[in-house]
Amino acid sequence: MREREPLTQTMKASDARAQWSHVLNKVARRETRVVVEKSGVPVAAIISADDLERLNRMEQEREARWDAWQEIAARNAEEDPEAVERFVLDEIQAMRAEKRAKAAASPKA
Repeated sequence: MREREPLTQTMKASDARAQWSHVLNKVARRETRVVVEKSGVPVAAIISADDLERLNRMEQEREARWDAWQEIAARNAEEDPEAVERFVLDEIQAMRAEKRAKAAASPKA
């Protein structure tokens, strides 16, 4: 079972500073994430080390997907864009059908 996501709380910078120890403990326990505002404008966020690690991992994965996309686009630069789109859509449908077939064949727990 997936653990509950922390709540997001907004605080003035002066309040965050005054309650730093309390805020830090709540963030470390993954009870909250804090958006810090100055003059009503969000300027920073206080998140757990786990959240930061997950954010960094997501950014790396996004970058890898973008690199793959750029590589595919370069390989197909001379091709008809509509033909490439049809091919990609056909491949996606085939992969989804294969995934559904594997899921249907696997025993349920």
